[in-house]
Amino acid sequence: MALADRAEPLNKAAAAARSTIRGRSLTSDALSRLCRNRAAMLGAAIIVLNVLAAVFAPQLAPKAFDDADLLSCNAAPRWMTQVIPAMKPREAGGYVKIDDRYPLGADGNGRDLLSRILYGARISLSVALMGPLISVAIGFTVGLLSGYAGGRIDNLLMRFVDVMYAFPTMLLIVLLMAFFRAAGPQVPGSFGYALGSLDKSMGGLLFIFVGIGLTAWMGAARLVRGQVLSVREQEYVLAARALGARPRGIILRHILPNVVGPLIITETMAIPGYISYEAFLSFIGLGVNPPTPSWGSMISQGAPVIQTYPNQALAPALALFLLMFAFNFLGDGLRDALDPTMRGRK
Repeated sequence: MALADRAEPLNKAAAAARSTIRGRSLTSDALSRLCRNRAAMLGAAIIVLNVLAAVFAPQLAPKAFDDADLLSCNAAPRWMTQVIPAMKPREAGGYVKIDDRYPLGADGNGRDLLSRILYGARISLSVALMGPLISVAIGFTVGLLSGYAGGRIDNLLMRFVDVMYAFPTMLLIVLLMAFFRAAGPQVPGSFGYALGSLDKSMGGLLFIFVGIGLTAWMGAARLVRGQVLSVREQEYVLAARALGARPRGIILRHILPNVVGPLIITETMAIPGYISYEAFLSFIGLGVNPPTPSWGSMISQGAPVIQTYPNQALAPALALFLLMFAFNFLGDGLRDALDPTMRGRK
């Protein structure tokens, strides 16, 4: 009886330990490591703030993004002249018109810079969302089919990927946009007319999405193919196949969980590249259609007057810088959190 009394606390402790071990799943462990990464949390906070600014831009923006006041061209708030000594107000013998109604100043057309930056977040975040979605949809399908089927199908698909790698992403996007936008008036009802109408309704983003979709999926395809090739020959996959498991079940239960982590990390770290594509295209005049605000077009418009009105280029450049680095920080954090070799480390 005494031995039984002594064994009862040990059994309870063992049961509690087993429940603790069972409760700490791979997902919770990865999430815990991600939350302990301060740089990743800072990046996530910046991204969330940008999302909120984009969603609530009509409520947060002091003015409409296309509201122009020619009497307020190149105006700046008083605090900016104190931060940037070269921008002297007119009453002090300078050239800057002081107008505190514009928190970050006004551009050369009298449009509020803060309002345009808030609305411009919608463009960059749209690219940040659609770029990975298109890349994953195409790259995952091609890589999965290539790696799981193998043989001739694998060889054909990988040679196609090699051919697509020969096309520079930026050059292809520029050619696409130059071709479709320079094609001239289209006959109503034709395919070109439908594309042009859709592009206008999307503010000029359609061909950016098309260009990214045609060129950004190859890296995801190779990554997925490599993961599938390494997993499909594992003992548990071979055992499932020997027991009569269908290919769909093997893919969903055994292969997909091993592919999702690396794919999420890769696409998260590729988002700054997608954003830079749109910013560069807008900078050279092939991005979104005016007057739709884009950080790239705002930098382009502010570049000629950067010595006299530096706020017109530096404000959107800072917004672009923060968003791109936020995704880099989050991508690094996800890589550390989802790395199986980091499991159990503090």
